Amino acid sequence: MKKKYTLIVLLLAVITLLSPCSKQPDEEKKKDTAGDSLSGEYQGLIQVPDQPLNIQVTLEKEKEWIGTISIPVQGIQDYPLSNVNISDPDVYFTMNIQGQTLTFTGEREKESITGTFTQNGMSFPFELTKQNQTSSPSEDEAEQFLSVNTDHGTLYGELELPDGNGPHPVVLIIPGSGPTDRNGNTPTMPGKNNSLKMLAEELAEQGVASVRYDKRGAGKNHEAAIPEEDTRFEHFIHDAVAWVQLLKTDERFSKVGILGHSQGSLVGMAAAEIEGADLFISIAGAGQPVDQVLDDQLKESLPEHLYDESKTILARLKRQEAVEDISQELYSVFRPSILEFLTSWMQYDPAEEIRKLDIPVLIIQGTHDIQVSEKEARTLHEASPQSKLLIIEGMNHVLKEAPANREDNVKTYSDPELPLSDGLISGIIDFLQREGFLEK
Repeated sequence: MKKKYTLIVLLLAVITLLSPCSKQPDEEKKKDTAGDSLSGEYQGLIQVPDQPLNIQVTLEKEKEWIGTISIPVQGIQDYPLSNVNISDPDVYFTMNIQGQTLTFTGEREKESITGTFTQNGMSFPFELTKQNQTSSPSEDEAEQFLSVNTDHGTLYGELELPDGNGPHPVVLIIPGSGPTDRNGNTPTMPGKNNSLKMLAEELAEQGVASVRYDKRGAGKNHEAAIPEEDTRFEHFIHDAVAWVQLLKTDERFSKVGILGHSQGSLVGMAAAEIEGADLFISIAGAGQPVDQVLDDQLKESLPEHLYDESKTILARLKRQEAVEDISQELYSVFRPSILEFLTSWMQYDPAEEIRKLDIPVLIIQGTHDIQVSEKEARTLHEASPQSKLLIIEGMNHVLKEAPANREDNVKTYSDPELPLSDGLISGIIDFLQREGFLEK
């Protein structure tokens, strides 16, 4: 297990792409005519055994080919490729970072690029698929989306309305950590689970409206990304507050609740306390500060010397002290550009935040969640004695019924056909009705 961890960290930490081959005149001619069809955004995977690595690549033809690469799990976003050389169907690009070289050499077929990724003598297959351009909602979609203006760009959120005349109660659905989109999917995992999309749709069937939004840097809010080194946990809270303020002024809605999933649970607690909400629902939310959560996770995955170093780093960040000389193997968690964000996140204790709420609170946790334990939900419940606790047997982190063993559990993260776990929607609706948020 620790061998695999070390391999993945090395792959995530640095990136470069293959040197171009020399081009013959007819190849140059093909290169010149490839621009329109090859330019665009691509998403895909490097097929590292047992742990596929998500990447995003943008290719653009100006005088010469240029491009960028993003590795969400590593926090690398729009890093410039140092060399892009294309002679359709052959595709080559290179990127240098921290003295390391990663190479991609592939071939285009229709809307896909497939080939080989190589680093330090290790090679793995990769595949990229061209994406539709992400931008502001089109006129055809406008009725389904709301927007809020912030100091860091416009955010879009998808509105799910029940049938019938309003006003309807509305719930703001806040996604979890990382570049998670409004549907509950993230490029750090292959495939889709659509958990939050399904949640919104089933709530609408029960008479509850909802708005769910992509995290900054994901989906329709891709252009509102804040550079990682400038991002603070407060940005997430301010985004949620802005959405609550908007929903409160919309005459289509009678009451406003907040539902936060995973990291979104803590974001939602803070937003509910700042702006006020009629109720709050936590799903798979941590009960202890993130430094303690990270410590628990790293203890299970790191060799002793790296774990000891991680404990020192966490302690210094908690005290808001500078951290230097981080081992390369720990860069995936403690890269310099993310340290200020982690420090800001550590200042929030979920148990303390939920204790501040004097509104109805429902805490939901699945017994087969391999990311957040049942203990976390009980910690929140103990801090908020008036809250209701709902433990759903067999439910995992993406709200699906799943086996307890990790390998089969993770497979459900990529299956959008699996329904939400039994008891989730009925438990939420029962809570909403008992608290007078939704009419029976």
